[in-house]
Amino acid sequence: MELLELTRRLIDIESITRNEEQVGEFLFAHLSEIASRHQGVVEKMDVEPRRFNVLAHWGEPVVTLSTHMDTVPPHVAAREDEDRIWGRGACDAKGIIASMIHAAEGLLESGVRNFGVLFVVGEEKNSAGALAAACDPRGSRFLINGEPSNNQLALGSKGALRYEITASGKMAHSAYPELGESAIDKLLDALQQLRGIPMPADPLLGQGTLNIGTISGGRAPNVVADSACAEIMIRLVADPEPVRRAVARAVEGRADAREILCIPAVMLGRLKGFDTTVVAYTSDIPEFGGTWGKPFLLGPGSIHVAHTLDEYVPKRQLVEAVEIYQKMVRQLLTA
Repeated sequence: MELLELTRRLIDIESITRNEEQVGEFLFAHLSEIASRHQGVVEKMDVEPRRFNVLAHWGEPVVTLSTHMDTVPPHVAAREDEDRIWGRGACDAKGIIASMIHAAEGLLESGVRNFGVLFVVGEEKNSAGALAAACDPRGSRFLINGEPSNNQLALGSKGALRYEITASGKMAHSAYPELGESAIDKLLDALQQLRGIPMPADPLLGQGTLNIGTISGGRAPNVVADSACAEIMIRLVADPEPVRRAVARAVEGRADAREILCIPAVMLGRLKGFDTTVVAYTSDIPEFGGTWGKPFLLGPGSIHVAHTLDEYVPKRQLVEAVEIYQKMVRQLLTA
């Protein structure tokens, strides 16, 4: 299947996180056909009921090309113009899957072996697929993880520290606020303190950041709120412990902070002859824990349009990514 057609076919299969079964079956069948022509092995690696990773390899997988099958909602069908393919997953990460598969086919046709492709579930939520794969390594020494980086090799990526901030109060009629205790007021005070936390900086990764993503609470305009909640995301560039302590101090006496997720910042592999960048987003790489080899990160498309209704990937970058992935595999096989 031609590269751009494969990209569109993958986009058109809805695979919002926890609903990856259909795209997994498609990839299993497609890779099985390639494996039958090139003496490869394809398998489903169970993660949860009706959720599985797809692994294909030819010989011993010294190098593994990997990205994720799932997408964020809502599903958006594929469309294209002269220069771009649009739709949910166009750059994050259906186009990357297509480029990796075509890179694999080109390598096989030129006689290259001892590499594999691994497509996982759940990256957009909790990296369930990567965590499962980390428990079942296959001896790979190098992992090329695909995320949108405009085909530049990422030298590092920020981590993530997510909290749920909750405040409690006492309901009362808003005409007599002195009889109650506003949870919303407490939450706002806590959030103001959180916004004032000085974020660490790193010479490579840059400045850490804090985002207040959601706020909810209260019952009605004429009721003093007895509960309120916010979700915050901190992008880490260094050790999370000082940030954790700062969060605890900021909310003390005002609210409770429950840690939901912590993914550390990571420094990534370098290779000669590749344009480089640094990315602020997180990926599956920390959850692999090095079990599939030294990590590299690169993919077509821009993270700036991922997760938007206007998500797209430039056709030119898809074609370039095929050549870049092949170059990376060849270079790493001789490392």
